[in-house]
Amino acid sequence: MLGMARSGVAAARLLVRLGYRPLLADREPERARAEAGDAFPELESAEWISDAADRTDFDWLILSPGVPPVHPLIRSARARGAEIIGELELAYRHFKGRLVAVTGTNGKTTTSTLIGEILKNAGLRAKVVGNVGDPFSDFALCAEPEDVAVCEVSSFQLESVDLFRPSVALILNVTEDHLDRHGSFARYAELKARVFARQEAGDSLIVNLDDPVARSLAEGARAEAIGFSRRSAPPRGAYAAGGAIRHVGPDGDRAICDVAEVRIPGAHNLENALAAVACAAAMGIPPPVIRHTLKTFQGVAHRLEFVVEAKGVRMINDSKGTNADSTRVAVAAMDRPTVILLGGYDKKVDFRALCEAIAANPVIEGAVLIGACADQFERQLAEAGFLAYKRAPNFESAVREAHGMACEGGNVLLSPACASFDMFRDYEMRGAEFARIARRIAGGIA
Repeated sequence: MLGMARSGVAAARLLVRLGYRPLLADREPERARAEAGDAFPELESAEWISDAADRTDFDWLILSPGVPPVHPLIRSARARGAEIIGELELAYRHFKGRLVAVTGTNGKTTTSTLIGEILKNAGLRAKVVGNVGDPFSDFALCAEPEDVAVCEVSSFQLESVDLFRPSVALILNVTEDHLDRHGSFARYAELKARVFARQEAGDSLIVNLDDPVARSLAEGARAEAIGFSRRSAPPRGAYAAGGAIRHVGPDGDRAICDVAEVRIPGAHNLENALAAVACAAAMGIPPPVIRHTLKTFQGVAHRLEFVVEAKGVRMINDSKGTNADSTRVAVAAMDRPTVILLGGYDKKVDFRALCEAIAANPVIEGAVLIGACADQFERQLAEAGFLAYKRAPNFESAVREAHGMACEGGNVLLSPACASFDMFRDYEMRGAEFARIARRIAGGIA
């Protein structure tokens, strides 16, 4: 088991309980063992090794999503003919229930969580797993055949699947992201298509008909294609028209609810809601249950989440904005003067279109630049004609600088358009730190 972060630990627990004797490999095995040991004593008896160890005494190599495909152990395992799979694939092979898999560049967390809520409100035992919630391997340990896993799936996870076959797969959108890992947009899109590669007739593929890349990927699917669209009615699926969310299915075209009744705001969240409606309807969930959930679902943490009003300034946590397209959506959702925090880990993507959108939006009055991408943002904002930016040496000073730049009645928006790995373990840790600092500012604490 290579990579002993959250999903690696869950996979190791699953292996131990299935009777395997895993070698647990990590860059810092002593630290990883200490962190895992208190919560999962069953791993204490396993053998922990450095991921740099020259070991060949294994039959499978199982990967955490964060392990890059060029890792020496992967090359060694491939040369020896050992089977190489990821934690997602391992969990799938031992999962007894029904699987819904959600992928896309943006909207995965909100859509997965919304689908989970609809299924729970319908009386099903459903659990949201994968990139959000618990690792899939944890649920695989205890799930029964009638249970449903709603799994948020990343391109990193799809690199190492083989037999993975969800009964319902969703592709929300495909825009440029993670080029530092995958090398090209074509490769990234190809990985997204793996979410439905093993599906057959009788399975369902939910696809965004307004997204040209997602639509083209779905053309080769063997599963039944079900669409969702904000622009036009699909032959089967969900769409918005006349101020209402509607669904076309075997029982005809019917209204689900008014668009204005959807609790989560913004055009991007309307797309997420349409995807969830199409999925739930394909699974036989009654329209009243879907309607109730859309009217009551409040969204997810770290996604345009209001934290606190600090001395007349609204502090908004969009730490889940880890790519340019996601941040562009967040910028478009702002309805009052806003100072934005931009920057972080460098995924080798171009921010020109985002910087042009910021420069063209009169609501964005300033920016504070942080992290490894600060130089790129400074250059591309200037090229777009936006000069109201400052740089900050660390995260806390950046949040405080942004608050100082904001006007009373305005916003500070953390939507960095970058991953967090140059400063934090993950986007959740970054969002939690933003919230902590925001509350200290609100309380007048230096």
